[in-house]
Amino acid sequence: MRRLHAVVLERFCRRVIEEINQATSNCTEDFHERYLEVFQLIKKRDKEIAWAFDDMRRSNAIMLLANIMESDLLVDEEFSQFSPETRESVEVIIKIRRT
Repeated sequence: MRRLHAVVLERFCRRVIEEINQATSNCTEDFHERYLEVFQLIKKRDKEIAWAFDDMRRSNAIMLLANIMESDLLVDEEFSQFSPETRESVEVIIKIRRT
């Protein structure tokens, strides 16, 4: 998990920066509207980054991994590096959340 943490965090940040670039390049809105859009986006993404990355320790690693998976930040090849037990636990959490 620690090995992939930096990769996944970078992926998340890239996604957010691309969203900000898209919001700021919208020429149909005035600057204030664009600012408000970026502000709301940052607020929303700040909650998501905390949900997926804050308080990384062994006792809650499975939950954080499930959060990362639900955010589509981990590719299958990376997920397959975890033990079968860990993958199964993550999949169970995701399945429960979706019901």
